Amino acid sequence: MTANRQSRSAPNDRELRLWKVGRALTLAFAAAVLVSAGVFLSLVVLLDFQEIDKTAKLDAKTLFDLVKLSFGVVAGAGALVALVVAYRRQRVDEAGAHREATRLHTERFSQAVDKLGSDSPAVRLGGVHALAGLADDAPDDSLRQTCIDVLCAYLRLPFPPDPGNPPDDTAAEEQREAHQDKKDRYRALREVRHTILRLIGDHYRTPKGTHHSWQGCNLDLTGVAIDGQMSFTGASFSGGDVSFTGASFSGGDVSFTDAAFSGGNVSFTDAAFSGGNVSFTDAAFSGGNVHFDGATFSDGYVVSFVGATFSGSYVSFVEARFTGGDVRFTGATFSGGDLHFDNATFSGGDVHFTGATFSGGNVHFDHAIFCGSYVRVILAIFSGGNVSFTHAAFSGGDVRFDHAIFEGSMVPFTGAVFSGGNVHFDATSGPAPAGLLEAVGTPAPAEVRLRPDWLPANP
Repeated sequence: MTANRQSRSAPNDRELRLWKVGRALTLAFAAAVLVSAGVFLSLVVLLDFQEIDKTAKLDAKTLFDLVKLSFGVVAGAGALVALVVAYRRQRVDEAGAHREATRLHTERFSQAVDKLGSDSPAVRLGGVHALAGLADDAPDDSLRQTCIDVLCAYLRLPFPPDPGNPPDDTAAEEQREAHQDKKDRYRALREVRHTILRLIGDHYRTPKGTHHSWQGCNLDLTGVAIDGQMSFTGASFSGGDVSFTGASFSGGDVSFTDAAFSGGNVSFTDAAFSGGNVSFTDAAFSGGNVHFDGATFSDGYVVSFVGATFSGSYVSFVEARFTGGDVRFTGATFSGGDLHFDNATFSGGDVHFTGATFSGGNVHFDHAIFCGSYVRVILAIFSGGNVSFTHAAFSGGDVRFDHAIFEGSMVPFTGAVFSGGNVHFDATSGPAPAGLLEAVGTPAPAEVRLRPDWLPANP
């Protein structure tokens, strides 16, 4: 992040590095002479002059032309000097205006940060909106990023926990009032945090290049507890780093519906999804990196990739743990890029790939463990690319490939282990996936249902 800021602020540092007047004029005159000579020679070549007519006499017309030429040269030189001086004055004025804007921004920034540190939640709310406004009006990207960093840092600060239910009627009046005060303060401070989450989403989904857009800026929400609404609907992630690493999604809805991931990095590494909903419905993954490595999906949560398109991004669920909740890739299209579930554990909840189309790219379930989840790959179409279950372990739960179509994809089950649970390939189309029959063994276990024509003929 530091390097990023330095690169952004470099143009502002250079704008005051003006050459001395003598040097600037000398170079300007030299450039003018070279340009004039180039134009003259080009005209000579284009008009195909063979030689210059010479005469020993200087008549009145030629003398008058020389006088006009002399005045023209002097006037041109004066105009060039005026142009150089005006340019330098303009640069100095712009630099002064930028310094003044930066000074005013710094003053407003200090006031906003003071409000954010107030004991009063209402004053803190004012500081939040002031910082968001400062980010919109920042003279350069570096100052805008600083405002965003402060808002993100506020979310990462410890905050008072929910005091829970009020004491019963037998408690003293002072105790009940004290509990109510704690409850009111908790709700007020939570409102401040929810306001920041809402403002970040509002600004990040504003189209890049407009006044209020924060697209391309870094968001560091590492370890943040997200228990409110946050919308990135239609946002474009084409640069910058957005980190939800270690974040806790315990309530509310977070939407990336129709978002476009074409660059940059978005990380949900080690995040915990335990309540509410996260939607990537109809999102387009065409570039960049999206990581869910080590994330935990537990009861009460829905993560939706319904209708999403994976055509170029690197999306990783390596070592993710699916212990509950509902993760849906229903109707998703995998036509490029890489999607990794390597070493993921499916021990509970539902994971749906129903109606998904695998026509390109790579999807890996290598070394994944299926020991309790309800995994549906029903009606999926495997027409291209590579979908690998190499060395996956099926020891429990329910995995169904019913009515799937295996036409052109490589779907290897090489080294897979079937020791429990149910794995069904009923009513599928196409040849048996590579390595499946060898992995299942002969005779096939009762919990593994294969198409009869895939089984070897009895001797």
